Amino acid sequence: MNVEALDLLATSVFLVNERGHIEYANAAAEDLFGRSRKQLGGQSAATLFDTPENIQSSIDRAAGGRYADVRQLASLRRATESVEVAVTTVGLTGQRWPVLIETREIEQRVLADRNHRLVDEIEAHRELLRNLAHEVKNPLGGLRGAAQLLEAELPSAALAEYTQVIISEADRLQALVDRLSGPQRVPLNARPVNIHEICERVCALIQAEFRNDVTIQRDYDASVPDLKGDAARLMQAVLNVARNAAQELVARPQGPQTEPGVVTLRTRVARQVMLAHRQHRLALVLSIIDNGPGVPDHIRDRIFHPLVTARAGGTGLGLSLAQDFVQQHGGIIEFESRPGRTEFRLVLPMEPAN
Repeated sequence: MNVEALDLLATSVFLVNERGHIEYANAAAEDLFGRSRKQLGGQSAATLFDTPENIQSSIDRAAGGRYADVRQLASLRRATESVEVAVTTVGLTGQRWPVLIETREIEQRVLADRNHRLVDEIEAHRELLRNLAHEVKNPLGGLRGAAQLLEAELPSAALAEYTQVIISEADRLQALVDRLSGPQRVPLNARPVNIHEICERVCALIQAEFRNDVTIQRDYDASVPDLKGDAARLMQAVLNVARNAAQELVARPQGPQTEPGVVTLRTRVARQVMLAHRQHRLALVLSIIDNGPGVPDHIRDRIFHPLVTARAGGTGLGLSLAQDFVQQHGGIIEFESRPGRTEFRLVLPMEPAN
């Protein structure tokens, strides 16, 4: 068995001897259990879980060759929190280590499945919109051309006001169509990007636009390295999400008990992250957090779909385009929301985008 390949997995893996003592732990195991390989080595794997007798029984039966694998739910203690996990114990025939234990954090597994579905679903909607945009473009061009010809034949210059309305509205619709169909056609201008420089530019723009209505807070991990990406598109993605948060804060009902609006930008590095059906050793997580009313229930499942908005006067394109730009970099935007706290996370691979 090539144990080095196990470090590429997003799930925690132990290789244990017939007594159930750990002889190998991969990088994901270090993250999940919050201990180094040196600390994990030689320990009884069962004692790392809250139900050691059940895990040890599975190890004993696997080591004895009484079954191929067994799956069970368990929990483990990590720092001050209890983490629910799915544990698979596998008997290995003819290998140096008789038992392999795979542990997945249940929340992470559900999140990965949800993200995969989201990517596929959004791509289907984009394809539909691209087809619709193509069908709309030709009639718009004809409408604008006809209005220009009509304007040239008008007996009174005062009547040109009406043809100008037709032309300007046709141009507005053309711009909307271009926004729906354009981003996918232009290749990324990928260069090393400092994400904190982008965050600072976004903070300055949000502060200038919303002034005293919104307070900007920063929580940066200074160790985050540069990533390879298109600075302009990443800037637009971060700005769209941050502006959306600020707009929700300003639009919420105000009262004597209403807390001041706060938007926080936080950066962290995550390890062994699954993005767009690919495993990445390192990923940047840029969180944009606000203390607003939260995402309405009726649009939660569709919030990244084009033209979906709960705000009066909104186009429903800001979050859709942000998701599009992030996915072009091999990443994804995910969110968690409840009244008083909404967090949008832009997760981007640290490796160069393809």
